[in-house]
Amino acid sequence: MQAEVADLMAKAEAADQADVPDGMSIPAELARREQRLAEIARAKATIEARAKQRHAREQAEYEAKLAARAARTAATGRKPGGKPPAPPVEGPLPTDQVNLTDEDSRIMPVPGGGFEQCYNAQAVVAAGSLLVVAAEVTQAPNDKQQLEPMLDKIAELPEALGKVGELLADNGYFSEGNVNACAATGIDPVIAMGREAHHPSLEQRFAQAPPPPAHPTPLAAMSHRLNTPEGKQRYALRKQIPEPVFGIIKSALGFRQFLLRGLDNVRCEWNLVTMAWNMKRMFVLAAAN
Repeated sequence: MQAEVADLMAKAEAADQADVPDGMSIPAELARREQRLAEIARAKATIEARAKQRHAREQAEYEAKLAARAARTAATGRKPGGKPPAPPVEGPLPTDQVNLTDEDSRIMPVPGGGFEQCYNAQAVVAAGSLLVVAAEVTQAPNDKQQLEPMLDKIAELPEALGKVGELLADNGYFSEGNVNACAATGIDPVIAMGREAHHPSLEQRFAQAPPPPAHPTPLAAMSHRLNTPEGKQRYALRKQIPEPVFGIIKSALGFRQFLLRGLDNVRCEWNLVTMAWNMKRMFVLAAAN
């Protein structure tokens, strides 16, 4: 583009206009390229700013891993197994991108493989009624970062709606920090700690629950709960609480993609969609009663 700008400037300065094609407006062509170059410069600045934020976040995680390894070494007197964590790479990566149509959106992996320019829509669904009681849209593809913000939204709900006693979530939301955050708010977490096989063996299905640990941490208590028959039954409910809500929103309401641009606008759009779902659901609940 810079070479094209130089060529256009040379044509403009030439006294002989014979080399200017018919219909070409040099000022218009210059303006178009200068605008595009300005957009690219702004996108590069955005990429560099995001890289700094990412490096600060990854550096904190890296230092936490080093501290955890050092603590294990001090406790056991042996060097931990496995490779030590690699330090994060500073600066923009070759794969970093900015969408010039909607800078707030992000490239995210999608089910089935591949990547799309996306937002991450979150919803907290109440068991029984299947009403969405909290909704949010984020720019982060990782769900682990979304549990605590949704807990804050749950805490802001009116007391008349009742107290949340249990939270079911899949493995994408699992981390020890998230388990501790649930316990700190008085909510019993039931979060998958790993991916489970679709067809467990008979021995696994009917194995006796291990004895409860003495003075367990929130993570140890949840791990034991997930290995009990009651805990397995509770976690099985996760598939029949939030999944139908997202499925019906996509299939029955026909909402499969955001139509607006910008994070604030997309959040408003998702709030409207979840309100439409709640109105549809309340109509069904009223008819059933």
